[in-house]
Amino acid sequence: MIEPTVDAVTLHPSPTIAPDTSVSEAAQSLRRTDVAALSVVADESTVGIVTESDIVALVAETDERPPVRTIMSSPVTTISSAATLAEAAATMRTSGVKHLPVVDDDSYRGLLSARTLAPYLPRYRLEIEWHDDPLCLDSSDGDSLTAGD
Repeated sequence: MIEPTVDAVTLHPSPTIAPDTSVSEAAQSLRRTDVAALSVVADESTVGIVTESDIVALVAETDERPPVRTIMSSPVTTISSAATLAEAAATMRTSGVKHLPVVDDDSYRGLLSARTLAPYLPRYRLEIEWHDDPLCLDSSDGDSLTAGD
């Protein structure tokens, strides 16, 4: 079975911002309903990501309005468009993130979100490996009973 890759899904054409962008400007971009996160790009390399929760944390902690570079998540976890969707989901799960910038050859291609990824993956993935005869039971006297008994 061929697993679909990140290229198979429509990436959010999320706007990018520079590390020196003001937090206020980033917050204005995040107010748009079609923008879930902002990739921070410097010299064509993705160097961070800013989400609503980063801005909420800043507002809760201080009255300052520093540049985005001070609140962005960095180093940022990225993924290649050639990665499978299962790999993308595993990367999100192990990294504890909901958004992955898609980067090929150090160029930002778009943003993959957990919401976009969800319809492409099974809800539950069971991996069962049998080590014994599944229809064999051990009785209390030490004898084994099989399906044929």
